Amino acid sequence: MYRTHTCGELRIADKEKEVTLSGWVQTIRKFGAITFIDMRDRYGITQLLFGESLNRQIDENPLGREFVLQVTGIVSERSNKNSNIPTGEIEIVVSSFNILNRSLVPPFTIQDDTDGGDDLRMKYRYLDLRRNIVKQNLQLRYDVNRAARNYLHHQGFMDIETPFLIKSTPEGARDFVVPSRMNPGQFYALPQSPQTFKQLLMISGYDRYYQVVKCFRDEDLRADRQPEFTQIDCEMSFVEQEDILNTFEGMVKYIFKEVKGIDYTEKLERMNWEEAMRYYGNDKPDTRFDIKLVELKSSFAEEDRNVFKKEIEASGFKVFTEAELVGAISVPGCSDYTRKQTDELTDWVKRPQIGMAGLAYVKYNKDESLKSSIDKFFDESKLKMLAEKCGAKPGDLILILAGKEERTRKALSDLRLEMGERLGLRKPDEFKLLWIIDFPLFEYSEEDGRYAARHHPFTSPKPEQVHLLDDPSQYGNIKANAYDMVLNGNEIGGGSIRIFQRDVQEKMFAALGMSKEEAQNKFGFLLGAFEYGAPPHGGIAFGFDRLCAILGGSESIRDFIAFPKNNSGRDVMLDAPSSIDEKQLDELQIRLDVKKS
Repeated sequence: MYRTHTCGELRIADKEKEVTLSGWVQTIRKFGAITFIDMRDRYGITQLLFGESLNRQIDENPLGREFVLQVTGIVSERSNKNSNIPTGEIEIVVSSFNILNRSLVPPFTIQDDTDGGDDLRMKYRYLDLRRNIVKQNLQLRYDVNRAARNYLHHQGFMDIETPFLIKSTPEGARDFVVPSRMNPGQFYALPQSPQTFKQLLMISGYDRYYQVVKCFRDEDLRADRQPEFTQIDCEMSFVEQEDILNTFEGMVKYIFKEVKGIDYTEKLERMNWEEAMRYYGNDKPDTRFDIKLVELKSSFAEEDRNVFKKEIEASGFKVFTEAELVGAISVPGCSDYTRKQTDELTDWVKRPQIGMAGLAYVKYNKDESLKSSIDKFFDESKLKMLAEKCGAKPGDLILILAGKEERTRKALSDLRLEMGERLGLRKPDEFKLLWIIDFPLFEYSEEDGRYAARHHPFTSPKPEQVHLLDDPSQYGNIKANAYDMVLNGNEIGGGSIRIFQRDVQEKMFAALGMSKEEAQNKFGFLLGAFEYGAPPHGGIAFGFDRLCAILGGSESIRDFIAFPKNNSGRDVMLDAPSSIDEKQLDELQIRLDVKKS
């Protein structure tokens, strides 16, 4: 028997028991004739005391960090208790030990405050996974997984697996493709989601399906994106939007209760897409803090705009009079910003990733006076009007941007989030959920010269607007029967009521510029299935990795994935992707013609 207990299990109530523990050597501390070792496993740390006779054995056969050790001894009360760990009242007085395996000196310290950089830790990920902070992340991931499964099970959902080797279908991102040896020149695709399969399961009569499933998208990466990621994927039959919202609002609240101990009793706010864009500049607003965007252009008479233009041009900010949008945010408690601080904000909005020409500001001082970068052109009454329009209070700082509609709204959104970050208003241990509803069904692609589906081509229009699919001039006015769940400014789940009638689905494909032949070639299996009694259905998919990261207070989903890829999509531990040998290429009947840069 390698162990009778784990390294996180023993307490003062176990005093005088003889136990056997196994684990990894965390630290070694020698004090003359005795040695203390902290031994670690997945469950915790226990202090070991090696007396004089065993200490001589250690001197003759030295132990090192990360050695795998088995010890037998008596549980004793510690003289110097450690209240920071659950086992801190006891130690094991070791009577015998056995080195199960030795270890090289690790390339970085296996502690929470490690000296290993990201690349080094990813190369030796199997060592990084030993760190307590990483174990806590994976434990949280498991807890979220278990809570979601428990909730869905008790709601009557069935876990059904769907294939990974499928047909390439357009779902908005680039597919990963897999060559078929048995079908030369043909390829499978890895699923971007199980979308069509879960719809087919609804047609098959499995009215409540779920799956915690891997999905694959060949996209450029960032902190919250991986080439392979996990979804909590769900679908229901004979439901309307309200049924979906209530069911999965319940699931997320259950996860909060089970995993974080948070009793989220508040009914989730519902905000339509247009409201989100108008007041927050994006469709996944962080509503933990109450700063909203205000449109200002209509607040100024034409002559004022011309005067404003002179000041703007003098400062290099030349877009006011041509601006499609002039917008502002009122930042609480920042009227005392110095010139250096406002200049730094101006430089911030000029960065390429923000892309604005400049910034104007108005300080609404605590004595109710107003000071502005434009005050020599605007009298006190007009600045007061502007402050009132922005809902500013004495002590606030108003920041103004102008330019093209889409870019300016996004820049205001980014500026709002940046100021929220600087003021400590985006606290990782505070959580705010809401639903975004009433999205546009289509978005127009200037590059392609046609409409594209904002979600995916299986999303249904609002029931009262289905007939508008017959009129191309109305495409821009159709609302999707779709919904997103947002947590702390992140979309954690999205879904829709689906199209379930062949004629409506064919109209949707036509609206997206897909010919009947193309639609039949790519989705003939689904169109055919619609003719065999397809029920009304809808669903949602949650970004499991992202949900775990937010609940764990992290910006990066990689911290909550056991073996993640880096920002280049590489597994540096396995050194993948990698070349394959000529024999494999020959079997696949593939010839490589790689152009070297």
